[in-house]
Amino acid sequence: MLRYILKRCILMIPLLLGITLISFLVIHLAPGEPTDMQTQLNPEASVELQQRLRAQYDLDKPLLVQYGKWLGRLVQLDFGDSFAQDRRPVFEKIVERLPITILINVLSIALILAVAVPLGIISATRRNSAFDRGTTIFVFIGFATPSFWLALLLMDYLGVRLGLFPIAGVKSLGYEYLGWIEQVWDRIHHLVLPVFVSAFGGLAGFSRYMRSNMLEVIRQDYILTARAKGLSERAVIYRHALRNALLPVITILGLSVPGLIGGSVIFETIFAIPGMGKLFYDGVMMRDYPLIMGVLVIGAVLTLVGNLLADISYALADPRIRKA
Repeated sequence: MLRYILKRCILMIPLLLGITLISFLVIHLAPGEPTDMQTQLNPEASVELQQRLRAQYDLDKPLLVQYGKWLGRLVQLDFGDSFAQDRRPVFEKIVERLPITILINVLSIALILAVAVPLGIISATRRNSAFDRGTTIFVFIGFATPSFWLALLLMDYLGVRLGLFPIAGVKSLGYEYLGWIEQVWDRIHHLVLPVFVSAFGGLAGFSRYMRSNMLEVIRQDYILTARAKGLSERAVIYRHALRNALLPVITILGLSVPGLIGGSVIFETIFAIPGMGKLFYDGVMMRDYPLIMGVLVIGAVLTLVGNLLADISYALADPRIRKA
C-alpha cells in the first residue's frame, strides 16, 4: 500500500507540470493584459509607459520564457508578487484565504456524505415507498435549483426577515472581544448558510448515486446467499452490500473536488466570504497572472490529492484492491 501511494505521488509531478503549462498558455491567450488596467483608463499614460510596465512584468518576453521563470520560482514555493497595487506576494494572499475555503468544502463534503449515504440506502431498501418517492422529488428540486438563487432566497428569508443567520462575512463585529466559546459559536453561525448552499446540489446527486448503486448491489447473488444463510437484514446491507455500493460514490466524490472548489466562487461572492473563490474572481478581473496561476496550482494540487484519497479509500473499502 505504501509503495502504491509513493508511486502515485511521483506520477503527480508530471501531471501537475502539464496542468500548469496548459493553464499558463490559456490565461495568456485571453484578451487584455494587466497593463491595460493601468494605462487605458489613464489619459496621461503614454506608449512608453505601457512598454515599461510590460517589461517590468516580463510580458515582453516569449510565453515559454515567462513560463520558465515562473516555474523556477514555483520550485522554490514562490508564486511571485501580485500585479495588484499592493504588490503583495501571491503566497501570502493565498495563505490568508485558503483555510476558510477548505473549511467550507470539508464541511460540505461531510454534510453530503452524512446525509446522502443513509438517504440512498433507505431509498434503495424501501424502493417505491412513500419515502423513496419523497426523496425523488427532493432530488429533482435539488438538481433544478440554481445555487445562487437558493443563496439569495435563504439570505432574504432566514437572514433578513427572520434574522436567524448572518448574511455576510465569517465573523461578527467585535469578534475579538468574545470568549472562545462565543467565537466558535459565532463562526458556526456564519457558516451555516454557505455550507448548506454549497452542499445542497451535492446532496441530491450523491443520494441518487447511492440509491442506484445499492439497488444494483442488493440484486447480486452473494447478497441472496447472505440472506439464505440467515443473516439479519442489517448485517446484509451494512456489512456486505454497503462497501461495494460505496466504490462508485468514492470515485465521484474524488472527481467532484474541483467542482466544489470552483463553485466556491459563487457562494463566496454572494456571502462576501474572503476565500479562494473570491480571490480568484478578483484576480481574473484584474488580469493578475501570478495570482491566477497561484490559485490554479493550489486547486490542481487539491484535486490530485482528492483523487489520491479516493484511490486510498477504494483500497480500504475493497480488500481485493488492497491485495492487488
